[in-house]
Amino acid sequence: MKIFFLLISLSFTTISFAQKFDQKFVSTDIDNFWKAYEKIVSTKDSVSQYTYLKEIYLDKATPGLKGIIEVRNYKEKDFVDMITKYPKFWMSIKPNTLKVKNLHSTINSDIKKLKKAYPDLKPSTIYFTVGAFRTNGTIQGNKILIGSELSLADRNTAIDELPDWRKPFYKTQNPIGEVALLCTHEYVHTQQKELVENLLSMCLYEGVAEFISCKVTGKKSASPAIAFGKVNQKIVVDKFVSDMFTMKNNYNWIWGENRNELKIRDLGYYIGYEICERYYNQSTNKQKAIKELIELDYNNEKEVERIVDGANLLPKSLEVLYNDYEKHRPKVVSLSPFENGSQNVKSGIIQISINFSEEMDINFRGFDYGPLGEDHIYKFKKLIGWSNNNKTITIEVEIEPNKQYQALITNNFKSKNGNALKPYLIEFRTSE
Repeated sequence: MKIFFLLISLSFTTISFAQKFDQKFVSTDIDNFWKAYEKIVSTKDSVSQYTYLKEIYLDKATPGLKGIIEVRNYKEKDFVDMITKYPKFWMSIKPNTLKVKNLHSTINSDIKKLKKAYPDLKPSTIYFTVGAFRTNGTIQGNKILIGSELSLADRNTAIDELPDWRKPFYKTQNPIGEVALLCTHEYVHTQQKELVENLLSMCLYEGVAEFISCKVTGKKSASPAIAFGKVNQKIVVDKFVSDMFTMKNNYNWIWGENRNELKIRDLGYYIGYEICERYYNQSTNKQKAIKELIELDYNNEKEVERIVDGANLLPKSLEVLYNDYEKHRPKVVSLSPFENGSQNVKSGIIQISINFSEEMDINFRGFDYGPLGEDHIYKFKKLIGWSNNNKTITIEVEIEPNKQYQALITNNFKSKNGNALKPYLIEFRTSE
């Protein structure tokens, strides 16, 4: 009898364990969207269109729809414009959106695989919404936000009406067939620590999510960047190293259209993916490696260096690469007509010339307050211009008598070859 009760107890425990990890899905925004859509396209009156959008769709928004609107900065005009401009597109994708529940079991299965590989997985809710073409998937806190107008398309989706820059996504991928992997990727993001705003961290952040979602599900990445990077590893890595510490190149690598010679967008996903894959393959404890990657603290430079250097993808260690970069950064070499640190500068309206160590890109510049704050910066009057083969910039400022002044020349200044300036603090005192 005791054995019988023990078996019953274990049975309920097993059921409870399985139910505990069933994924929560919310897709009521899709239903509300189509109700609003039918009303909006039934009239040409713009006032009525905006009223229908608000009352039927936006006012009934789930936390997911509210989240994607906030994260992607959608306005009411974005929704009305996309609804009225692309009738063939919407009619072709509608059947897929109304059958979204058919995808739940596959997504749920993949999330359970993630849970098995990473037992500390915290639950997140997956919201299927309809956005305005700015993301197929993103997160906000522990909410996974899926843009169905992108993620639920297939080969039958009519894209002729769409702008040319939107079409490649639909042509090169089969979004609805990739939605389970997308959800797993975004699920990883909900577990990660806060991102640091530099190119390497951004690539790692996305690479962790892409590699782990592929590894635990056994699915191949749908990103063309991964396949391109695998075949063209050296030229991609060399280009990445040249851009790694140069902020203006971020959108050539991630979250934007690539305008450099490589042309493939989101190649930063490949860089991060390859680092993670190599680190994982070299680790003897695979589950520990997954945990380390997901829980990576991007503010911990030593930990980032340990993982990146351990992967042996880059040609040198991060420390050596950074030191090489520092050697090639432009510097401020002097000021005129006075030296930096002068204590007897004549007050009034004066011109200050800032002299750099090399030719600068005249399209980039930036000034900021010094440590003493806003009250100690000069009053800017006008930009005189560049001279000395773009090695000197001259500004006109107004300064008061008997006052300490500071101004930070920021790394928004860049050399002609794209290297960011080593920041420089201008500091001087005026005479009485």
